[in-house]
Amino acid sequence: MTTNGTLTPVTPAVEPPTPRPRRSSLVWALMATHFVSRAGGVARAFLVLYLTQERGLSPTTAGAVVAAVGIGDIGSQLLGGWLGDRIGRRHTMLLGFLGTAVALIALGSAETMPAICVAAVGVGLMAELFRPVGSAAVADLPAQERLRAYGSLFWAANVGFTVSTVAAGILVRHGYGVLFWINAAAAVLAALIVWRHVPETRPSTPEAPRRALLPVLRRDPLMLAMTAIHVVYFTMFLQTFSTLPLVMTADGHGPGTYGAMLALNGILIVVVQPIAVRLLDGRDTTSVLAVSMLLVGIGGGLAAVVHGGTVLAGSILVWTLGQIGVSVVFGATFAGLAPADLRSRYMGVASTAWSVGAVLGPLLGTALLDHAGRTALWAACTLTGLALYAVQRAVTPALRRRTTQLVSP
Repeated sequence: MTTNGTLTPVTPAVEPPTPRPRRSSLVWALMATHFVSRAGGVARAFLVLYLTQERGLSPTTAGAVVAAVGIGDIGSQLLGGWLGDRIGRRHTMLLGFLGTAVALIALGSAETMPAICVAAVGVGLMAELFRPVGSAAVADLPAQERLRAYGSLFWAANVGFTVSTVAAGILVRHGYGVLFWINAAAAVLAALIVWRHVPETRPSTPEAPRRALLPVLRRDPLMLAMTAIHVVYFTMFLQTFSTLPLVMTADGHGPGTYGAMLALNGILIVVVQPIAVRLLDGRDTTSVLAVSMLLVGIGGGLAAVVHGGTVLAGSILVWTLGQIGVSVVFGATFAGLAPADLRSRYMGVASTAWSVGAVLGPLLGTALLDHAGRTALWAACTLTGLALYAVQRAVTPALRRRTTQLVSP
């Protein structure tokens, strides 16, 4: 709804007093689950190779199975958000991690295509349930503590991802089957951490009819706008993992060079991100988002046209800085938009932006590269970054007013 051309915020539900979880213990426990689940996520990294080499599927069929996992991912974000507000953050995490273990074992044991596809959807549906509810658990903390907490979770997940990329390459020498069992064991370990150390943080609500998500979203143009902005952003950002390796291959760079670029990205995140959290704490999140999205667009555009390794590393540095900026403030921004009684579902919608971008990014990027060439890809990335900067700045006043309303006593 608009009034004189400005966005009218949705009136948030009144949140009754509720005991606040201890930030230190909650965040450390969530960091442990993020690290363990990402470090143990070795099976998905080699899923295409497993399907083509172990199961003898064609690349096209293997791609369809990976797409089935992606479809499950999208559903997982929405289901996780709904369950988090219904049965609680803790119970949803337990369901997700234990369900992931079962689905992974089923995928590694499936013999027929229908069974493989069903198990693949199950992996996607279960593996990401913890993401929206983990974000909601941090959103349940006082607003001034959220940015550092979200930054800590992002850092732990990236350390885990770095470990998994190294470990998977070593473990695969013993066969693909061991990857599924180790991945499943990591999911069970994450569930144990949740069971022992993660308290329930869902705010208690007064006895009243539960509000449905869709009617509230339809009256919340700011949330819809921010979600759309991030779908476009993630579609652009994921060119670095879909079209960049193709561009590098065309320039004569082998897989080792691309792996080194990914390692540089991971090292920069591990080193720079804790510093970024301290520097960005207390700053205007909308300005951080706008500048960061612009950096990703410029960095992605440079990566599409440069040829030398040194200049390519410079482009990686630029988009990694933008990636860090967005990731640090992403959760806190959407947590500030969420009504208390719909907090988990709002975070689920926000997380869906990543999943949708993960589907659109490879499809649009490879099509553009194939039909128009790398120069068009460079121009598209740069122009998208500029457009996102302008749009994000345009919604800044409404976002500031909304955040002020939600944090005011």
